[in-house]
Amino acid sequence: QLQLTESGGGLVQPGGSLRLSCAAYGQSFATHTLYWYRQTPGKEREWIATITSSGGSNYADAVLGRFSVSRDNTKNTIYLRMTDLKPEDTAAYYCVSGDRNWGTGTQVAVSWGPGTQVTTSK
Repeated sequence: QLQLTESGGGLVQPGGSLRLSCAAYGQSFATHTLYWYRQTPGKEREWIATITSSGGSNYADAVLGRFSVSRDNTKNTIYLRMTDLKPEDTAAYYCVSGDRNWGTGTQVAVSWGPGTQVTTSK
């Protein structure tokens, strides 16, 4: 079994980019197909990407062309590069092994900041 730990989440403005990492602890990492899922409160978990042991990948339509998954078997880590982020990408992101072990997740929030009021006077 693999133990999985995600990192790299944070707050980003629409159109921005993030790279998530998933570090795995366990044997035979290179032989595992791994998955990225995400979940927002009140919704079911949504599959977004797969990376096979040979490095092949596929993506959900919602992220195709914007997200890319990769792996570094020397570091027992997979990555999710996310670009052109949209507010609807806001979610907790999880990596999952083929035997259904889930990481603890990392939160991604895509939002403009609160803004700042500018007032001018004559």
